[in-house]
Amino acid sequence: MLVTLLTDFGTRDYFVGAMKGALLSVNPRARVVDLTHEIPAHDITAGAFTLLAAYEAFPAQTIHVAVIDPGVGSARRPIVVATRDYFFVGPDNGLFSYVCEREQDVRVFHVTNEKFFRASVSHTFHGRDIFAPVAGALSNGVPPEELGDVITDYVRLAPLAPTRAADGTLNASIIHIDRFGNCITNITRRELSDEMIARGVCLQVGAHQVRSFRRFFAESNMGVRELFAIWGSAGFLELAASCASAAQLLGVERGAVVRVHFNLS
Repeated sequence: MLVTLLTDFGTRDYFVGAMKGALLSVNPRARVVDLTHEIPAHDITAGAFTLLAAYEAFPAQTIHVAVIDPGVGSARRPIVVATRDYFFVGPDNGLFSYVCEREQDVRVFHVTNEKFFRASVSHTFHGRDIFAPVAGALSNGVPPEELGDVITDYVRLAPLAPTRAADGTLNASIIHIDRFGNCITNITRRELSDEMIARGVCLQVGAHQVRSFRRFFAESNMGVRELFAIWGSAGFLELAASCASAAQLLGVERGAVVRVHFNLS
């Protein structure tokens, strides 16, 4: 069984290795893949986006363990999210919100059966003592129903989808900035079709306007540092720049507003 790990732990400390040890102690046959351990510390939203962008690349029945957990040791609940094809294990703090938005068939379980925890549970390291052993149990074929009861009041982040103003303008935002400075928005093809783009679209980010749409980064007719929009591999519209950081050129951080104006000549 395949298990992925996504955390904000980095790799300098023992945390990731200890999680793997706890998981493999339950199921030595599990295959463990590091999704990333470089999520900014305590950044639940960044973790939620990264998980959304990556989880469907894995085969059905993969177990995704995600631990960005500033509330560790508090009253926040450990949960398992079961979809048609995947399991997700981690804290109930909104980390799985975007996955739950995308998936049609979702069941969420509050993990309370301590039989599947490590013998001694630390108040500061549930990744090792709860989430990793629970993932190991799932990989051994334990059904999520044995872990705890179904809940419906799990924590949700604000909806990912953009909103539309009364004048038809689409109000979107930058939800992630990658290491190249590309600005990933929350706009999908559901909100912005090829027909709309063909009729004329302007993306307004502060004082900047982006009207150019590209199919790939190295189109030959681009100028250096030219801003343009492109459909990214995660399915969202991105703002990019030729051989430069769009985030720096725009002077933006995650959360910046992107307004889409339609029917422009």
